[in-house]
Amino acid sequence: MRANQVVAALNVCTTLEEFPAVLAVAEEHSHIVASVGVHPDSQDCEEPTIDRLVALADHPKVVAIGESGLDYFRLKEPLDWQRDRFRTHIRAARQCGKPLIIHTRASQADTIRLMQEEGAQEAGGVMHCFTESLAVAEAAMALGFYISFSGIVTFKNARELQEVARAVPLSRLLIETDSPYLAPVPYRGKTNEPSYVPKVAEKIAELKGVTIEAVAKASTSNFMNLFKLLRSKCEASQQEAPFLQGS
Repeated sequence: MRANQVVAALNVCTTLEEFPAVLAVAEEHSHIVASVGVHPDSQDCEEPTIDRLVALADHPKVVAIGESGLDYFRLKEPLDWQRDRFRTHIRAARQCGKPLIIHTRASQADTIRLMQEEGAQEAGGVMHCFTESLAVAEAAMALGFYISFSGIVTFKNARELQEVARAVPLSRLLIETDSPYLAPVPYRGKTNEPSYVPKVAEKIAELKGVTIEAVAKASTSNFMNLFKLLRSKCEASQQEAPFLQGS
């Protein structure tokens, strides 16, 4: 990270069983923070409650609730348990005042509907590893959410997503790895890692016709503002580009 001017990272939790390990990494490193949540694909694991999530989020290194959301790609109906889990995360985020990290795949309409029904705009957050349409991005941004792009935006066959990246304003944009998956070009097929995230910034700069410094400055500022981090904890220059790292 240091060698590639990546100043900070959020290590994202996907099950409560792994949360102690996720938190331990954040406690060990000043430039790493953590989230707490249960991914929509996680089935054989502890089911979260609002009280449990709020209690675990009551730690100075835990800055977000999630990763949670809806995923209809791998799992098929009935998925009421998945929708109930998502509602639990939104309610926990509102209660503890920390933003949401939202996963959505093949579930766009229900994801936005539940966000609206549960008042997700009161917590705010980010649409993690975004791969959906511009209409979905606009609906999320209308609720005050950021749109986060991963290495997918660098893929040759990701033309629709690249158009979304062009349209999302820098003021609402984040960049991420989704490590260990989705390594950007020229590392596609390899295990993803934090040092690769500047490649995502480079592609977005190319798509928007701006400098990589502009993308890095915007993504750094957005990251710090969303997760209420002090720059004194992670001194950020215009060259540095924080990211979200999937666990």
